[in-house]
Amino acid sequence: MVYRLVVRAAAVAVLFPIAATAQTPAGTITLPPVIVTAQKEPADLQRLPLSATGVLKDTIQGAGIRIASEAALLAPNVHFTEFSARKLSNIRMRGIGSSPGNPGVTTFIDGVPQLNDNTSRFDFLDVERIEFVRGPQSALFGRNTLGGLVNVVTERPSLQQWSGSFVAPFGNYGSSDLRGTAAGPLGDKVAVGFSLGHSERDGFTTNAVTGNHLDSRSGTVFKAQARFAPRADWEGRVIVSGARARDGDYALNDLGALRNTPFQAARDFEGRTDGDVLSTTVLLRREGRRLTLSSTTGVVSWKTEDLTDLDYTPLPLLTRQNLEEAIQFTQEVRLASAANAPVRLSDAAVLRWQAGVFF
Repeated sequence: MVYRLVVRAAAVAVLFPIAATAQTPAGTITLPPVIVTAQKEPADLQRLPLSATGVLKDTIQGAGIRIASEAALLAPNVHFTEFSARKLSNIRMRGIGSSPGNPGVTTFIDGVPQLNDNTSRFDFLDVERIEFVRGPQSALFGRNTLGGLVNVVTERPSLQQWSGSFVAPFGNYGSSDLRGTAAGPLGDKVAVGFSLGHSERDGFTTNAVTGNHLDSRSGTVFKAQARFAPRADWEGRVIVSGARARDGDYALNDLGALRNTPFQAARDFEGRTDGDVLSTTVLLRREGRRLTLSSTTGVVSWKTEDLTDLDYTPLPLLTRQNLEEAIQFTQEVRLASAANAPVRLSDAAVLRWQAGVFF
């Protein structure tokens, strides 16, 4: 078990020119603004000095996107290497990627960094948007964002009305995906949300020795959250989520043999790849007239175990068991200028700033 604590402070100042008023030419179509938190504070994506792609809720639902690699198909210069078990789903942005335990591209889920890929490769539930931010982001997000970051934001439960959904798509290779959500108010100041999903599929690779599929997948995810809004300028959210993966063995075999007989391996031992994650996130935010105060607390407990035939032959020679587990605690406190109260430097420029401490 490995523990790692990092203390970091950051302050950022960005100049935003004030756009001159101009008439919209006849026949021009103006798209609605896309509000993202790619620089921690909500802002219009078109006005941010960075390269980013936001995949919104309507697209996620309409395209049936369940995992980050499916959303990445809509983001330029973002590539996932999908190999067998989901724990080997590795991301690269502009060619930069690294080991699961020291990522060069980090996934943030509701502001909590997933500092090991084993905690971020599960199906998504109740996602409002997925942001792919390309290029170094270390000034605000730390050393593990050299290539960029993936920012996943959970949808807030409504304080006005209840809503819910249920989907059950099916496909070939025994693929199925069942998930349901329900969210709504418990009075004027409290709202709750619940979601549950289960997906599975058969493997694509057959073991010639036993006739079984090697690289099957099965996973269950859940999420529950409570939203508190005691006043118009205060909001608190508690999000508890978990995931359980029971995947098959790694589909590895001799390269020459795979060229002759694709999707087929031969081994005497069939292993498995298991993963369990439980996380709790507490978000607090106060939006004042001049200042905005935010706090993000995250606790992520995870465990993975993979058991495989290490010689990848029909001979009983070598096997490997790899067990990893850890508990990650992170705390961030930030102070920023209010969205509607930047510091005016001149008639042509304003200053928006933020400073914070991350532990």
